[in-house]
Amino acid sequence: MDFFKQTFTAESLQEGQVFLLDKPLGWTSFQVVNKIRWHLKNLTGLKKLKVGHAGTLDPLATGLLLVCTGKQTKSIELYQNQSKEYTGTLCLGATTPSFDLETEIDAYFPTEHITREKIEQTLGQFRGEIEQYPPVFSALKKDGKRLYEYARAGLQPEIKSRKVTVSTFEILQMNLPKIEFRVECSKGTYIRSLAHDFGKALASGGHLSELRRTKIGTYTIENAFGMMSVLNEPASTMKRVTSN
Repeated sequence: MDFFKQTFTAESLQEGQVFLLDKPLGWTSFQVVNKIRWHLKNLTGLKKLKVGHAGTLDPLATGLLLVCTGKQTKSIELYQNQSKEYTGTLCLGATTPSFDLETEIDAYFPTEHITREKIEQTLGQFRGEIEQYPPVFSALKKDGKRLYEYARAGLQPEIKSRKVTVSTFEILQMNLPKIEFRVECSKGTYIRSLAHDFGKALASGGHLSELRRTKIGTYTIENAFGMMSVLNEPASTMKRVTSN
């Protein structure tokens, strides 16, 4: 008998499993959940199965996404509250309305004055507890509407700042105007906003050009399963966290 059907029975999925997945570039987190739900229902014959993810990744971001089934969907908030780790690339000297490459560059700024020393000094401003404004191109709600709905309509809704904690913000490699970085942060931190604000603090512009989530709590991207393998291969080898 197929290993998946022995281990991941309909009953075990309803009781709850947590799958570690590597979200591909261009996919929404919602699309990942739909694909996994469809895949698991087909393999087990279930007509209904609760499936949800613990923490949205933007379409232009890749990396670790925790997908919960059955009763484990009740624990989604617990997973969302855990710290996150990201690696990525920010580009200095230009800004975009979305703070990433979802939208076109809207302004250019000089970068000739930026040195490695200035960058290292500025990093300190973004470590510890900081206040940041979420991007207007985000899924946060205001008056019942997503912020990106206002943005796409050309409106500028009032956005309140929020306190977040950045425990690590370090440069991995620098080849101006691009900087590769690693961040460890609390729930609710927008790395796009961090890139935008960092560029502004350098008296230049900045936007996020690449982002990859590598860790959620103790769960790492090294233990995640690629989506293409999940959809094209038997699910017997899908990595999961055993429910307690």
